[in-house]
Amino acid sequence: MSTKATRKKKPARKRAPRKKPLGHTSINLFFICISGLATLCIGIALAWFLALDIPDIRSADDYRPLVATAVLDRNGTVIDAIYKQYRIVISKRQMPPLLSGAFVAAEDSRYFEHGGLDIWSILRAAVNNLRSGKRSQGGSTITQQVTRALMLSREKTYCRKLTEAILAYRLDRLLSKDEILTIYLNEIYLGEGAYGVEAAARTYFSKKAKDLTLAEIAILAGLPQSPSRYSPVQHWEAAKARQRYVLNRMAEEKMISTASARKAYARKLHLNSSGKQKAISGYFTDYVRVQLAKHYGEQALYREGLTVWTTLDSRLQKTATNALRQGLHNVQKRENSKYLPQGALVALDTATGNIRALVGGADYRKSSYNRAVVAKRQPGSVFKPLIYAAAFEQGLSPGLQLVDAPLVIKNHNGTSWQPQNYNHKFYGPTSLREALIQSRNIITIKLLKKTGLRPVIKLARKAGISTELKPELPLALGASPVTLLEMTGAYTVFANQGLYHQPRAITRVRDRQGRVRPWPNPQTKQVLPPKIAKTMTTILTEVIRQGTGKQARGIPGAAGKTGTSDDNRDAWFIGYTKELTAGVWLGHDRNRSLGRGETGGRAAAPVWKLFMQQAEIK
Repeated sequence: MSTKATRKKKPARKRAPRKKPLGHTSINLFFICISGLATLCIGIALAWFLALDIPDIRSADDYRPLVATAVLDRNGTVIDAIYKQYRIVISKRQMPPLLSGAFVAAEDSRYFEHGGLDIWSILRAAVNNLRSGKRSQGGSTITQQVTRALMLSREKTYCRKLTEAILAYRLDRLLSKDEILTIYLNEIYLGEGAYGVEAAARTYFSKKAKDLTLAEIAILAGLPQSPSRYSPVQHWEAAKARQRYVLNRMAEEKMISTASARKAYARKLHLNSSGKQKAISGYFTDYVRVQLAKHYGEQALYREGLTVWTTLDSRLQKTATNALRQGLHNVQKRENSKYLPQGALVALDTATGNIRALVGGADYRKSSYNRAVVAKRQPGSVFKPLIYAAAFEQGLSPGLQLVDAPLVIKNHNGTSWQPQNYNHKFYGPTSLREALIQSRNIITIKLLKKTGLRPVIKLARKAGISTELKPELPLALGASPVTLLEMTGAYTVFANQGLYHQPRAITRVRDRQGRVRPWPNPQTKQVLPPKIAKTMTTILTEVIRQGTGKQARGIPGAAGKTGTSDDNRDAWFIGYTKELTAGVWLGHDRNRSLGRGETGGRAAAPVWKLFMQQAEIK
């Protein structure tokens, strides 16, 4: 046995587990969470940004607002505008030098110094709002006003103001100061339905912006803060007080002298009479609008800034408006009625079919319903010349005699129709010439039976009457309703050696870039032989000289025809000279009688005569 003590082995010491360093998996998870959160925030911000429906404006050329289509008469004078927002976009070169300065002085004097936001103005507005307990002031710069007009609602919330500030800063980085100011002066609402300085200049002063005086500029520059409160049309004293403020600010900013400010403030202003032009040209403009929308579409009509040259003669349009109103008041006075009748007047250039005047009612401001081109009324005896022309085309002679005697017509349903002459008398053997001059119903019905319905309807179609005509014998008495415009157009066939030109209102169209847009020109059609057209004119001249149209006498070389529907519900007269063909209709919208004795000869012919007399005065 060994003497050496046996050594006991010490138990192995257990090592504490080592802390593992943060692994790659944990790090990745952390960054994934952060990235996901950031992506979510960016996505929310992007969705919010897209929800603002912000136009992509990176230069002034990208500014494409709703703009008005300018309507010009035959002499190139602006007579009206077609719009959803009355705005006419112009460049800074088309504005007077002081115009932009006036708006800057009144609205944002540090405009050329700040970067889209004026912090001092915002702080001042915030303090005032806290004091008053209302959000009445915003401290908005011109850039913010542009942002608000183009991109945001008018709601006064702090969230919207924050959004507005962010977008204003962005806009200030993308566009130059002059570009933003140009957009502002075209975009800003200035009251009375006018957007931008050009529309406002025409609305308030009947002139272009480039022709504004300093006094007028100061009136416009005072409007953005509250267009209704400072309207010179509605609140003259408030407008003058605001004008004084603008002029003082301009003097303080050394834009004008103190003496110039005083002189401008003392200058007398001539304001445009609101709605006066619309009352005269409104019906014609509505007709033009329908034609343009049909050809180009509404997108072009309200965004392309079209300029439209038309056939309208402004002098004749005013004459037609006044003549019609006088005639309607005469009927009302004779009948001692509380109801003013309605009426319409159309005047066409005999040789071309160009519309020189078109009035569709007594007062456009009270009713814009266009009775000249939309309303379909029974034409009565003004339809008869088409029947006689169709008969002459078949070879019948104006001297041919038919017997004017009681007539009974059996209807398909077993009933009978006994037509009468207007005076309930019968005249025995009567020539076709005399029958048309005296507007004999019985002879005309017999002639239609002899001629046939189909040739008459075919001739009416060729002469521009597109309204459906019922193929029945009452057509001889004008029982099928038509419009005044198409019926007047048909008479140009007699006046123009058998040629027909479709009535035309538009001659040329140009967009805001100056490019001419194509516009169709109607083709000329030979509807009647010249010899027959001449025969019709000879007979219709006698209608005025000795027949039912005596009230129209006094116009050299005139020819025409009266028309009256049952119970005097419609009174017509259509007549022509070598220069003009004009049609008049009078009646009530609810189809009540005009009154006893209010025939085409008594009610409508004097209106035609009054118009034609004034039309001849150069």
